Amino acid sequence: MELSDNAQRVLEKRYLKIKDNGEKETPEELFKRVANNIAQVESDVYKHDEERVDLVAKDFFDIMNNQYFMPNSPTLMNAGKNLQQLAACFVLPIEDSMESIFETIKNAALIHKSGGGTGFSFSELRPKNDIVSTTGGVASGPVSFMKVFNSATEAVKQGGTRRGANMGILRVDHPDILDFITCKRDNEEINNFNISVGITNEFMEAVKQDTDYSLVNPNTNEVTNKLRARDVFDKIVEMAWSNGEPGIVFIDRINEQNPTPKVGQIQSTNPCGEQPLLSYEACNLGSVNLSKMVTQKGGVNYQLLKETVRKAVHFLDNVIDANNYPLKKIEEMSKNNRKIGLGVMGYGDMLYKLGVPYNSQKALDLAEQIMSFIDRESKEKSRELVKERGAFPNFKNSVYEKRGESPIRNATTTTIAPTGTISIISGTSSGIEPLFALAFTRNVLNEDKLVEVNPIFREATITHGCYSTELMEKVADSGGIQNIDEIPGQIKEVFVTSHDIAPEWHLKMQAAFQKYTDNAVSKTVNLPNDATLEDVYQIYNTAYDLNCKGVTVYRDGSRESQVLQTNKPKKVTKKNINDIEPRKRPDTTKGFTEKVKTGCGNLYVTVNEDEEGLCEVFASMGKSGGCAASQSEATARLVSLALRSGLKVDSIIKEVRGIRCPNPAWNKGGGMVLSCPDAIGIVLDRYLNKKEYGKDSEQKPSDNGIDKLDLMMGACPDCGSPISHESGCTTCYYCGYSRCS
Repeated sequence: MELSDNAQRVLEKRYLKIKDNGEKETPEELFKRVANNIAQVESDVYKHDEERVDLVAKDFFDIMNNQYFMPNSPTLMNAGKNLQQLAACFVLPIEDSMESIFETIKNAALIHKSGGGTGFSFSELRPKNDIVSTTGGVASGPVSFMKVFNSATEAVKQGGTRRGANMGILRVDHPDILDFITCKRDNEEINNFNISVGITNEFMEAVKQDTDYSLVNPNTNEVTNKLRARDVFDKIVEMAWSNGEPGIVFIDRINEQNPTPKVGQIQSTNPCGEQPLLSYEACNLGSVNLSKMVTQKGGVNYQLLKETVRKAVHFLDNVIDANNYPLKKIEEMSKNNRKIGLGVMGYGDMLYKLGVPYNSQKALDLAEQIMSFIDRESKEKSRELVKERGAFPNFKNSVYEKRGESPIRNATTTTIAPTGTISIISGTSSGIEPLFALAFTRNVLNEDKLVEVNPIFREATITHGCYSTELMEKVADSGGIQNIDEIPGQIKEVFVTSHDIAPEWHLKMQAAFQKYTDNAVSKTVNLPNDATLEDVYQIYNTAYDLNCKGVTVYRDGSRESQVLQTNKPKKVTKKNINDIEPRKRPDTTKGFTEKVKTGCGNLYVTVNEDEEGLCEVFASMGKSGGCAASQSEATARLVSLALRSGLKVDSIIKEVRGIRCPNPAWNKGGGMVLSCPDAIGIVLDRYLNKKEYGKDSEQKPSDNGIDKLDLMMGACPDCGSPISHESGCTTCYYCGYSRCS
C-alpha cells in the first residue's frame, strides 16, 4: 500500500502494535491483525469453517490495505490486542438521584479508561433550588453536576495520555436552560465536554411565531415558567458566535426517526453529535473512502463502491460480536439493536478529482446519489446477513416490523462521522468536509520549513502549466487560491476551500447527505471571523428548515486556544548597531511577577522597569535546576540585555512568542503556552497591553512568525502544526491529534 508521510507518522505514533520481539508491526501487519481478529466471528457462525474465516479475513484486509474503507480508531487500535474494546462512543443515562448520578460517573470512568467517549443528557435532573424531599435540602441543578463529570474525566486519562471526550445535552424546555447555554462562556470551564441544546419542534415553532414556550420541571412535569423563544434562541446564537458552543440537536426530529421507539427514547448523542443513541448503546462506525471511488475517466466507480459497502457492512456487523464491552448493559443493548454506522470520507477530494465545485448544485446532486446508493446497498447486505445470522433481536419492537418490511440485521446502517486520523491514514480529506487549505507550511527543524500541498491540486497546476515551488509557498501562506493571479480561473472554480464556501452551501451539503443517512451527519459550518450574530441565527434556522438533525458552527478565531493576531511589529532600525552598549541597571526598579503554567512546570516571570521603561526580566522555574530552569534564566538574561540596549519590546516578543517545545501546556485565562520562552513573551505582551490600554486586557500576542494558517486556525499542542475545528473538536491533520479522540 502507498502511505503518505503523514499517514506513516500517525500509524507509528497511535496505532502500530509493539510485537513480542520489541519491534513495531508494519501497516500491513496492523491491517492483517485487525482483519483476522474481526473475521474470527465467522468461526462461530459457520461452525469453525477455517476456510471461510480466511476468505473473509482476506476481504477485510483488502478493503483496509487498499484504503477503500477504514473502521473507527478503537477498532484499528485494539482489535487483536488484550483490550479488544472496539467501539468509539457510548451514551449513558443520568436519572434524578444521587445514586444514578455517581453510578454513571463510575461507568463513564470505566469507558474513558478503555478509550471511549461518552454522551449524556442532563435533562432528567431537577433544576437548581428545587426541593429534595429526602433531605429537605435544595438541588444544585444539571450544570453543577456537569462540573463533577468534567472533573472525573480530567482525572481519568485514556491510555495514560488522552482524556475522555463527553457530550452534554440539555433540553431547551428545562428550567435551567439559560445557565446551560452560558456554562462554557469561559473556555476553561467544563472543558472536557462538547455541549448541545436539545431543540424541540415546539420551541422552533415558537421562535418562528415569536411566542413564548414553557419550561417544565422534569421532576414534577409541571410548568415552572414561560420564556420568549426568540430571547433564548438569541442567547444560543450569541454563545455559539462567541466560541462555537453550544451546538444544537433537533431532539424531536431525531426521535421521529428512532428505529426502536418501543425500546426507548433517544436523549443524547456521542461527543461529535453524529450518532444519536439510546442509553447504554455504543457506536460502531467506519467510513468508505470516496476519493478511491473515481474511475480513470473521471466518473464514479459504482461497482467498486458497491463491493466496498457490502464488505464494510459485514465487517461492522462482526465488530459487534468481536467487541469486549466495558459494561454488561452496553453489551446487551448493543447486541439487541446491532446498530452500525457506515459513512464516508474523502468527498472533498472526490469533487476535486471529478472537477466539481463543492458549492454547486452538481455537488449536492452527486452527494444524494452516492449516499442513497450507499444506504440502499448497506440495507441489502444487512438483510442478506439475516439469512445466516438472524435479525437484530429488537426487530419486533422496530419501525421496520411496523411498516411490514423484511427482517434486517442492523437497526441502523449509515452515519456520517468525522474521520480525523483515519482520513490521514487513507490519504484523503475528512468526512464530507471541504478542505480547509490546499497547502501548509510545516515547521520541521528550527528555521526549516516544508510546504505540503494537496496532491490533486498539485497535479491540476502541473496540468495547467502553472506549478512552481514559489507558487505553492504563496498558496501555503494564504491557505486559499482565490486571490492569487497566477492560478487560472478554472482551477479556482473547482479548488474551493472551507472559507471560500458560503454557509448556506455547507448546510445544503449536510442536508443532502442527511437525506439518506439513518443516524446523523457530522458537519461544521465554518465562518470567517467577521461573521455576525445574524449569520449564525440564519444558519440555525436554515438547518431546521433543511431537515438536518443538528448543526455546529465555528467562527474563526473565536476560541482562546487559537493563536491571536494583532498588528505586525515595527522594524527595528538603529545606527551604528555594533557600538551599542546596554545602559546600566538602576539600583531601584519596580515591577510585577506572574506565574505561568508551562509544560516543564510553573514558570515565575518577573518584569521590572525604571524611568526609561522596561529594563529587565527574570524567569524562575518552580523547581530549581535542570535544563528548563537554566535555559529560562538564560533567555531572561538575554531579553534584559536587549531591553537595556534599546531594542523595542514588541520586536523581542516577536522572537520569543511561538517558540515550541515538545510539551506545551494550557494556561488558565491565557490560552496555550508553547514553551518557556513563549511564556516570557506572553507576560511581556501583557505588560504592553497594560501600558497601551491602561488595564490587563485579554492576551494580545504579537505576530510571532507563525504562518497565516497558524494564525487562522491555531497550533496543534502535540506537533505545532495548523489545526482546524471540526464537529466541535480541535483536529490536527498532520499528527492525528483530536481533542475528542
